[in-house]
Amino acid sequence: MRFAFVTDELPRPGMAGHLAFNHAVVAWLRGSGHEVVVFLVRPRLRWPVERYGVAPVMGPGLVVLGSRVVVAPLGAARILARSAAGGLPGWLRPRARGYGAVDTVLGAFITPAQRRWVAARIAGLGVDAVLVDTVFRASVLGEPELAGLNSVILAHDVFYQRHRVLTAAGYRVHPAALSRETEAALLNLARGVAASQPDEAALIREMCPGVDVCAATVPAIPCPRPPGTARLPDRLVFVGSDALPNVDGLRWLLSDIWPRLRRWRKTVTLDIVGDCGTSITSLPEGVNRLGRVKNLAPVLHRASLAVAPLRVGTGLKIKLLDYARHGLVTVGTPTSLQGFAPDPQAPFIAAADALSFTAAISNQLRAGNQAADEQRALGYAKRHYGVDASFGGLAAQLKISHQSSVVSLQETVKPPHHSDD
Repeated sequence: MRFAFVTDELPRPGMAGHLAFNHAVVAWLRGSGHEVVVFLVRPRLRWPVERYGVAPVMGPGLVVLGSRVVVAPLGAARILARSAAGGLPGWLRPRARGYGAVDTVLGAFITPAQRRWVAARIAGLGVDAVLVDTVFRASVLGEPELAGLNSVILAHDVFYQRHRVLTAAGYRVHPAALSRETEAALLNLARGVAASQPDEAALIREMCPGVDVCAATVPAIPCPRPPGTARLPDRLVFVGSDALPNVDGLRWLLSDIWPRLRRWRKTVTLDIVGDCGTSITSLPEGVNRLGRVKNLAPVLHRASLAVAPLRVGTGLKIKLLDYARHGLVTVGTPTSLQGFAPDPQAPFIAAADALSFTAAISNQLRAGNQAADEQRALGYAKRHYGVDASFGGLAAQLKISHQSSVVSLQETVKPPHHSDD
């Protein structure tokens, strides 16, 4: 079968959580013997030239030379300007991003010209189905050329809920308004919707009773600690991009939790992985800013405990699956732990306020049950987040036979080493 995948960023592991999920879907389909063409409807590359060998790529303003995706000169200038803006102080970045004075961007809706361009190219390919990355690109399904095609929206989140949570917390959000009715209308353009977790799948079914809705997430293939690699006592780890929920949670951790924790356990240290650390100008003693790493596994295999201090946000926190598949227990807020498979052996410890969060970390480190905790985490990932459990519903929506969908994930999908979720 042939599929069109409509997005605006190259699906890659090791980047943000939604990109890791998109990569897993593309690699799973290709590994199952299907063709996938990635359409960058509003190309957002990190550099004017990028190598991408996972699937063929098309998009307005793009030239593809073998495995290299090249942006036209005007687009290249914008990319370089955006890269330069990334080096500015955090308070200058919102205006530099081109969305006005906002604190965070949930997404940008594609324009009529963009959706017409993509719809015409998809129609010329003769695809069997179209996968669309979130409601921000869903309007392409309303183009007449795509009428009658099977289609699935990868929701990643219920965005009107995230919008409401962030604005209620006082943050300025782009787009300025996003209602339940608007999101439902866009989701209703598809035959199917793949939600990031079961609770959100249930909500989308209420919003869109005529749409086939399933839950799908990144498979979490266990990655046990190699022999001879020891976990460092009292070493914590936090992984995150500079997305607002991560930065907000990290600031809370460092201001309200870290001072008390260091008084209770003077030897505790924290590794911050990803871009979230760049938003904090001064780090307290014991906190290490690692930035982006090519391979997250060695960092997670050295840690004793993961932390997830998010106070705002919705959707499934994929980084917690990465912690679990590397054998780590996570202390997290209730917000961080939403949507995971219920299991009395789940490797998560909930803590709602600063004092209980500090106590949970201290108690877990003091207990020292690393071997048992490691097996608990690996077992949870294996039981609930194998490829069939993660993509079974999506396979049915795409009308892929069960035999072709059950393929060894180790052979087809690189498990996500997120350094920027």
